[in-house]
Amino acid sequence: MKMNKIALACGVALLGLSSVAAAEISANIGVTSNYVWRGLTQSANSTAFSGGVDYAHDSGLYAGTWISEAWDDYELDFYGGYGGEIAGVSYDAGLIYYSYSSDSESDFAEVNANVGWNFLSAGVAYVISAEDAVEAVEEDLYFYIGGSFDLPEDFSIGLTVGFVEPDGDDDADADDYTHYQIDVSKSAGDFGDVTFSLSDTDLDDTDAPGEDSDMRFFVSYSKEF
Repeated sequence: MKMNKIALACGVALLGLSSVAAAEISANIGVTSNYVWRGLTQSANSTAFSGGVDYAHDSGLYAGTWISEAWDDYELDFYGGYGGEIAGVSYDAGLIYYSYSSDSESDFAEVNANVGWNFLSAGVAYVISAEDAVEAVEEDLYFYIGGSFDLPEDFSIGLTVGFVEPDGDDDADADDYTHYQIDVSKSAGDFGDVTFSLSDTDLDDTDAPGEDSDMRFFVSYSKEF
């Protein structure tokens, strides 16, 4: 499950730091009770199944694709980039293209850059191409900062705060907003991971695009191969 597409791309890049002996091609499957992206539902507050394939080279280059149910449609993402680590600081820069099966005019692309140190991470994304996408127009900006901590018994907790800043002529009526998310995950080893998430934004009912602005609780399962 790609809870945060930028974070996933960064994570794939870090796979490139492993040796050639490690698997260079991996796959993942997932299901969530609500596909939430940057604080907003992408599945009409309903269940969504997903899956993806990733390739990581020991040079730091990576590429992948990911598909998920989204509203009454399918979202297919393609991404690639480069990542590494210097003096304990991880870095990643990449491109993600979001496509939708029933309406190509909703497709858009963004570039992103991310850094991580110890338990902290931060990143920025910038939309470079969009035709008639509801989710984004050209020059939209997204910033986030997050932290993750390991807990006993194979639990972990993650915190994310993100800021969406719409831009461009087509986004004149769109509002800036901040979203917040907390994730508690439990690793079950070869059986995958289960994540319990709580997400909210500072949008009110009139600002949320085509949906309510209530806090959301959702549960996700994912497994990598």
